[in-house]
Amino acid sequence: MDQVTRGWLIYELTDSALQLGLVRGIQAIPFLLLSPVAGSVADRYSRKMQVVLTQIANGIVLAATAALIFTGQIRPWHVYVTAVAMAIVQVFLQPARAALISDSVPPNNLTNAIGLNAVVFNAARSTGPALAGVLIAQFGTGGAYSVQALFFFLATIWTTQLRPPEDSGGGLLGHSVHGESFGRSIVEGWKFSWKNEIVRTALLVVMFVSLFIGPFTTLLPVFARDILQVGATGQGLLLTAMGVGAMCSAVLIASAGDSLPRGMLMLVSVMLYGVFTVMFALSPWFWPSMVLMVIIGLCHVHSHALVQTVIQSYSPPEFRGRTMAIFHMSQVVLTVGAMLYGALSSLIGAQWTVASMGAVGALIMLGISLALPGARSIR
Repeated sequence: MDQVTRGWLIYELTDSALQLGLVRGIQAIPFLLLSPVAGSVADRYSRKMQVVLTQIANGIVLAATAALIFTGQIRPWHVYVTAVAMAIVQVFLQPARAALISDSVPPNNLTNAIGLNAVVFNAARSTGPALAGVLIAQFGTGGAYSVQALFFFLATIWTTQLRPPEDSGGGLLGHSVHGESFGRSIVEGWKFSWKNEIVRTALLVVMFVSLFIGPFTTLLPVFARDILQVGATGQGLLLTAMGVGAMCSAVLIASAGDSLPRGMLMLVSVMLYGVFTVMFALSPWFWPSMVLMVIIGLCHVHSHALVQTVIQSYSPPEFRGRTMAIFHMSQVVLTVGAMLYGALSSLIGAQWTVASMGAVGALIMLGISLALPGARSIR
């Protein structure tokens, strides 16, 4: 919902495709500066408390944004400031929440658990964008932000009810790494992620996806309003279609679990992700674009969820917060990619930007599969 609402709000205020990229790009700063710290915090202290506090902060920022809109005080710089605030909160929320998954299940169920988490996420993703589009059409962006704030406060109430399993080994409470400094803890996390070949390969895959393919959604307001001519509601439906595809993909991962050939599947999925993004860029019709968004959603989750599974599977518990923080630093690359998309679209147009970037991403994945044959055999 935030992706749809924030993009629509800044486009409404500025009528600028470039600023669609910039409002995402500015969010790279907190991820770049604070992700290593957030990962170390998740490995040291209560992951549950970290999630609770960040969700409360999320709700406050969203409620404040809604108040600015309803009072007519909203300005483009407000959108940028709240985007940075949301990014800071997400930096600390994501590694703690991701690490809680592997803390809660046996290792042989980790792929299933991450797949199930993706099912839940994409159930929201398949309805959230459409809901945001309807709310924007009926009540404006202020109404959409009010509902988002309410959802975060409800999520906080439910999170407080989490209880650690008897054999969790401190997953909800944090791991015992207090003996080393924060600086040393951060360095050790980076060293582990680089020296472990499987973790390193998985991180490279997600970083290239985040730079060349994933940011295409930044330009969806341009496609919805100017190319497909379906407005905010149509933009929400396009993201909902992507969410439906992602849901189907997540169900497969949750069901098949560790029987999947994870390395080969994530590489092929990313290559197809790029190919179908090119096809979406060249489509001038709404309903074929909807079908393509379903397929793109299938490919996206197969690459993203499987990468996360590989990283968590090959990271010991005391490093999971830090490796997942590095994984979530793909948000930095994603926002840099969003800025690049915005800049290129102002030069060559949205359609050629999405098509060219998707093609480059697919070719890079082909190169990785050829240059690193071990990646194809990751289980």
